[in-house]
Amino acid sequence: MEPEREYGAGMVRPYILWPALTGTSAFLGGLVTVRRSWSAAHGLEKLVALGPVFVAAALAAFGAEHMVLAPFVSRVVPAWMPARLFWTYFVGAALFAAALSLILRRSVRLAATLLGVMFVLFVVLIHAPNAAAHPGDRFAWAVALRDLAFGGGALALAAAQKEDQRAHGTRGLVLAATLMVAIPLLFFGIEHLLHPEFAPGVPLPKMTPAWVPIRAFWGYSTGVALLAAGGAILINARARTAATLLGLLFLLLTVLLYAPILATAAQSSEMIEGLNYVADTLLFAGTVLLLATALPR
Repeated sequence: MEPEREYGAGMVRPYILWPALTGTSAFLGGLVTVRRSWSAAHGLEKLVALGPVFVAAALAAFGAEHMVLAPFVSRVVPAWMPARLFWTYFVGAALFAAALSLILRRSVRLAATLLGVMFVLFVVLIHAPNAAAHPGDRFAWAVALRDLAFGGGALALAAAQKEDQRAHGTRGLVLAATLMVAIPLLFFGIEHLLHPEFAPGVPLPKMTPAWVPIRAFWGYSTGVALLAAGGAILINARARTAATLLGLLFLLLTVLLYAPILATAAQSSEMIEGLNYVADTLLFAGTVLLLATALPR
């Protein structure tokens, strides 16, 4: 994505500023509203309480990106869909609404359900056809499974709402969410073991920077962690602990790897890419923590 080609060099800064500012504001706002439940939690449960905050911050950043980079983001909308620019703005507004619901803790079940459905639609309408058209492209499959996991995390949050614990179908919803998260984790783990030179986290086309020591070690280690967590979640063996620890791993990757990559980016295109990786990895951290909320202690 190179917005400066169409908008001029002087217009690049807003495309970085607004997603970063919006995501940061959502993160800080979420910390304020979650402080009571965070204080009441103990041990790893404190991290689980922060899951909705991580998700809200990432959704807000991506929502702003949909707004300020709409002409570029609209290219992802299938060509057969009319009014592609409208759908780009619509998704941006939906991401904002979901982030606001998580921050204010209002209508969370409804917002989480709709968010999960939206991510599933992304998979069905965009990513799965793209992966099927390029079956040898492992990154296309990674993106499809990543959004499937995002949808699973949102559905897990919907199932975990206290006022709806007795609702019919909640157990089935948790099972579906578990599969939607666990299967991508296993795929990602295998990808990291096969290609440890790529940046750890969601296996996308970014190499681990040269300034990272023993780069292959981090790729292998992340692969093992993903396989272990995915397997534990799948067979329900201390699944909540496994999901929480994996959320911690992705949070550390966000802070220790992708945030420095963003901070050291020299060009606008690199900064936009770096911001996307920060938000993407933080969203995955929040996703597995949302799943943890729906799993038994």
